[in-house]
Amino acid sequence: MTIPQTPVFEGITAEECRRIYECFGVRERRFKPEEQIYDFGSGGHSVGILVSGSAIVERVDRRGDRTILEHLLPGGVFGEMLMFQNVLGDSIDVSCEKSCSVWFFPQEKLENRCEKNCGHHNRMIENMFHLIAEKATALSERVEVLSRRSIRDKLLCYFSLQQAKNGGSFTLPFSLSALADYISTDRSAMMRELKKLREGGVVQIEGRKVTILAEDIAP
Repeated sequence: MTIPQTPVFEGITAEECRRIYECFGVRERRFKPEEQIYDFGSGGHSVGILVSGSAIVERVDRRGDRTILEHLLPGGVFGEMLMFQNVLGDSIDVSCEKSCSVWFFPQEKLENRCEKNCGHHNRMIENMFHLIAEKATALSERVEVLSRRSIRDKLLCYFSLQQAKNGGSFTLPFSLSALADYISTDRSAMMRELKKLREGGVVQIEGRKVTILAEDIAP
């Protein structure tokens, strides 16, 4: 059994994780690229933890426009209890990007404390609350990026946030095409702006690696 390295299991031993797997009735499934992993509109009431591979949480509105909400790597967590209410009725799902394996937990097991007062169960619930707070922070950052009017300012805002976390050189968590979806803009238009930023000596981009060259890039 491969135990995922995730904040949900912080402070929980490998043996305790195995007990949780059996006690909670965890289901493990494997998915191929572009296969749907989870549909937030289906009322599945599960929480998924990515064991391996990568996936994206995306929204498709009624016009068919696609927006990436989150990029998931091993240890990433998703589920209805970690999302804000979808008031517009858009389609929101998790799809496989690179072949992946997922552990699915019944949501109720993560909402209620253990009747036997198991320490590892209670610790896992505490970790989930911390994770919900982190998700709220990530959403706030996304709103900050999308609130910028121009493509250039959206890019600079996103790069500035990444620089604050990772320093002057960092690797994008997704492809440039996915970055265009993340900032809700046309890929061709975004690539033109990236070219201008490179030619202006603001950033250097090699594949997914971004290096900030300018002293201050805050839009």
